[in-house]
Amino acid sequence: MNKSDKNLPNLMPIETALTNMLQQCSVIDEYEDVPIINALGRINAIPVKAKVQVPPKDNSAMDGYAFYVDNELPSGTTFSIQGQALAGKPFTQKVKQGHCVRITTGAILPAGTNAVMMQENVKADEQSITLTQDISAGVSVRCAGEDIQYNQEIIASGEKLTSAHLALLASVGEVSVTVFRRIKVAIVMTGDELVQPGNPLQDGQIYESNRFALHGLLQQLNVQIIDFGIIEDSPEKIAEVFTEASEQADIILSCGGVSVGDADFVKHVLNQIGQIDFWKVAIKPGKPFAFGKIKQTLFCGLPGNPVSSYVTFEKLVTPLINKMTGRTSVPTWVLNATCSSPIFKRAGRADFQRGIATQDEHGEFWVTPNGSQGSGIMTSIANANCYILLDEDQTNLPKGSKVKIQLF
Repeated sequence: MNKSDKNLPNLMPIETALTNMLQQCSVIDEYEDVPIINALGRINAIPVKAKVQVPPKDNSAMDGYAFYVDNELPSGTTFSIQGQALAGKPFTQKVKQGHCVRITTGAILPAGTNAVMMQENVKADEQSITLTQDISAGVSVRCAGEDIQYNQEIIASGEKLTSAHLALLASVGEVSVTVFRRIKVAIVMTGDELVQPGNPLQDGQIYESNRFALHGLLQQLNVQIIDFGIIEDSPEKIAEVFTEASEQADIILSCGGVSVGDADFVKHVLNQIGQIDFWKVAIKPGKPFAFGKIKQTLFCGLPGNPVSSYVTFEKLVTPLINKMTGRTSVPTWVLNATCSSPIFKRAGRADFQRGIATQDEHGEFWVTPNGSQGSGIMTSIANANCYILLDEDQTNLPKGSKVKIQLF
């Protein structure tokens, strides 16, 4: 008989949890100007409009010869060479009828010309050229403003700046850009069993790894990280650190201690010094996820199991940070795939199984779960390339079933 998680009490659907979280936060309203060379990954705060057009004038797309074409000229047409136009050194005279100008890529198209024949398609000597192909007006000409028009919006507010955006900014002459300030995220690890890598392990201890995963995930979001390290399982110490973190950060990320064990004090402390909006989400892995506030600082209590911590960060915390940082354009790629092996699932929780997706010769995606799906098996993520997205009500799926996948 297929077991179900539906009888577990107080499980909030993931969509409800995420809506609740997003309603509790607002976009940071503090901006700063940064040089564009340092702006990669920042979130643009104010729409950027071009103060110039790109290219500024008609120019050549090829190394070759520029001349005037009425409609079309046949192979065998001959021109006398009147001069040359170089990139950065324009030919300033008007090109006479029946004449041409030697031109390089990027050079301004001289007056009296409207086409460029690439140098490979002419026979040339020192005084003249002869076309070896037909040519029409406008060939190999980059028109003024064909890339960017004057006053055109080139980057919207809320865009995460990529390398291409930096090139766009430079191409219109900008030296800096106004971005939202980076939000501050405090990381707190709890657990007497946790040991910093590099130190010897005693019986019952494990190396702390979640902090390193969170650092990597947060660096991709370009936030300022405040790392409080590993905190002992003591209500007094946890309260002290949480209070200090709330005075420094916009968001606190606690990892561990949110379940119902004898040493799980995070929920108790949060109730004392702050508030809990919800606890327990219908998500697998990651059910014991807590959300609330300490003063004005948002609090996200992640589960201690490494896969649960990783998945709840990606599915619940990342959208929260994106909203707070002002990011509005967040692409998500969800694809259709066919199961190449059975998938086992209980009803009652949205399940983000880690999978390996492949594409066949017809372009169709196939996916199989990546081994054991236990919440403590980090290799299930490290060696996977996608999530298999399974709804709350879905149960076991046979080989050949259709599913949704999200590539990492």
